[in-house]
Amino acid sequence: MASSRDDFIIAIRSAFLKKSTQQKFSLLTLVFISIFIILLSSLDFKAVRYLKAGLSELVYRSSFIVSIPENFIKNSYQNAMEYSTFFNRYQKNKDELENFKSNFVSNEIIRYENQELKVLIDDYISSSNKILAKIIVDHDSPFLKSIIINKGSKDDIKIGTNIYDQSYLVGRVIEVNYKTSRVLLLSDLNSNVPVTIAPQNIQAIVTGTGDNYGQIKYIRSGLAEELIDESIVYTSGTGAIFKSGVPIGKLRSNSIDPSNRYNVEFYSDFTQLKYVYAEIITQIEIPSIDQNIFMTEEKIDEFSEAKLKILEDELKIIEETNIKFMEENENLITEINQLNNKISILNNKIFSQKQKINQFNIDTQELEFLKLNLEYGHKCRKSFLNTDGFNLGTEGYKSCVLNKGRIDG
Repeated sequence: MASSRDDFIIAIRSAFLKKSTQQKFSLLTLVFISIFIILLSSLDFKAVRYLKAGLSELVYRSSFIVSIPENFIKNSYQNAMEYSTFFNRYQKNKDELENFKSNFVSNEIIRYENQELKVLIDDYISSSNKILAKIIVDHDSPFLKSIIINKGSKDDIKIGTNIYDQSYLVGRVIEVNYKTSRVLLLSDLNSNVPVTIAPQNIQAIVTGTGDNYGQIKYIRSGLAEELIDESIVYTSGTGAIFKSGVPIGKLRSNSIDPSNRYNVEFYSDFTQLKYVYAEIITQIEIPSIDQNIFMTEEKIDEFSEAKLKILEDELKIIEETNIKFMEENENLITEINQLNNKISILNNKIFSQKQKINQFNIDTQELEFLKLNLEYGHKCRKSFLNTDGFNLGTEGYKSCVLNKGRIDG
């Protein structure tokens, strides 16, 4: 069977390779066979239909199998591109969400405070100026949570001055000297701050616990059920102790104390404070305004521009302060590197001098031994007459010479 197949292949190959009459006849035969198949395919015979269907199915199956790797590679590439696009979009949405969260606190406080401040704008205008203060003493104990700053009465600091960490409230001044002031932190046991909880607009008081969180106290019965996690807590201004609308923290569920369902997680970490801002507030009385006269659009624009300018000035101060801190840090790092280099050079000098001193001591001892050896060597050297002596080069001989010929030491 194999030999007949090989003969058939050889015959076909010879028909195409030999340049003879036989080759021409073979080609002519193939042409007639092709014409016959074309004519046969145009006839509507049952066998021809089956043959055409079988060939079509064979071609379709073969093309499907051959295209599987290509389709797999194409689909994999498309899936990878879609995943990359989806991941980039997710990362972008995540960054935008973080920015929205950072701006949410200020926007919410401004929105809830706006209505409460409308009734106060025709009494007086308050202008504030924040000055930077450095913490020079930090009293951290289970009972006392206070700090001392390097600003005092000469800087217009007064008792009750609000102290901030950026835009977050951290405490108020309770004692003022000429150049220093003591600040009672919100976490102190004696601290009590009237607050508003948004968005429920619930009034309460936050007391310190001696730890890095506060507790909700003196809340009206039944209103505690309306509180939820992540609610914003900011000063209400009740009692004129603290400026209103200053963010303090957010509510967290308290699973330890069932009598107090929520604690206040402060925005600032009081254990990491190095610099704070003291707000100096001055009030300017203004004449009463006729209630029938409403603010025009031009005045509204002027008021908005004034507020915007104040915010821009505060931002500029913060940026300048940060630049100064960065420059100071770079200078300190440079000085530290220079001092480290000097220390390394001095250590190398000390090591070299120690080696020289050791070598000098060795040379001095060797010279002393040679001098004594000339004078007392015959007493320490072992010989026929001196049986108690030592052999040359031994430790006993050297000790004997250094002891000036005394063998017993």
